[in-house]
Amino acid sequence: MSVLINDKIDNLLKATSRSFYPTLKYLPKKVRGQIGLLYLLARVADTIADSKSGETDELLRLLHDYNEVAQGKSSDLPDFSKLAGIQDNQHEAELLRNVQDVVDGLMVYSEEDRGRMLECLDTIVAGQILDLERFGPAKEGGVLSALNNNSELDDYTFRVAGCVGVFWTKMSLAHLITLPPEKESEFFEKGIRFGKALQMINILRDIPEDLRFGRCYIPEQELAKHDLKPEDLFEPGNIEKFRPLYDEYLDLTNEHLDVAIEYIKMLPETQFRLKASCMLPVLVGQRTVTLLRDGNILDSSDRIKVTRDEMKSYARKLLRALIIPGGVKRLLEKNKNS
Repeated sequence: MSVLINDKIDNLLKATSRSFYPTLKYLPKKVRGQIGLLYLLARVADTIADSKSGETDELLRLLHDYNEVAQGKSSDLPDFSKLAGIQDNQHEAELLRNVQDVVDGLMVYSEEDRGRMLECLDTIVAGQILDLERFGPAKEGGVLSALNNNSELDDYTFRVAGCVGVFWTKMSLAHLITLPPEKESEFFEKGIRFGKALQMINILRDIPEDLRFGRCYIPEQELAKHDLKPEDLFEPGNIEKFRPLYDEYLDLTNEHLDVAIEYIKMLPETQFRLKASCMLPVLVGQRTVTLLRDGNILDSSDRIKVTRDEMKSYARKLLRALIIPGGVKRLLEKNKNS
């Protein structure tokens, strides 16, 4: 039974995680399944919360009931067939049709690992619920709302991604590495910032898409300092006025990525696969920040992202760097400055 479930989970991962699946392939087998399953558990919650149709109360109910089943507090899994039917992304629709398989996948793992996964999922769902309560459903042409301040932005990035850094770190310490007790708290703090870096990239890359569906993650208080309102971000011509603030957030993202590199340096050299799985998103993240800094993010017709070919190129460069003394350091420095 567990083999069948794992096959189903792997197929769902391949279909729904274009950017994450290459990272997953690098991971050591001792943690690959758990981290992949957490991704799918979180992706279900994200798909529910980001559905482009439905009322706030209904989506909140579905999120709550789904999490209750995942946490083992209920056996009444919601019927997601209607929600699956309105998805633009057919891979996400397929995921919603197979939520039971995803939840069943938890039983393959130990009680301790299930606890780690469900703790992280609970935090992510709480972030998604807060998002829905704040913005409502992601309806095109809806009322535009914004975060208030940087504290809300930082809290959001922790709830939906920083907590994954905590989970990743717990899994590494439980199955792969040992650190002196005095180093563990530093390791966790760096892991949180690693997760925040990746979420900040998503936020800064997806501004036009989020605005279109009524969501502005750039805080209103910070926009006001530059004589801007959330509505002004619809206009590509406002990029020069917006750029100083945008660059501040890109600088913060780069600082988080620098801490992510420090996180990787704390991993033992013998953990070849674990290091590689951490390095690939950093390389892609650095490149994305460079592209975002050079482009006009307010121009929705100019989609800024790292291509599939670039992803493959980074994977090849990473493999070479890992076997050359000092290769990783040179690759990261060159990539950041390119």
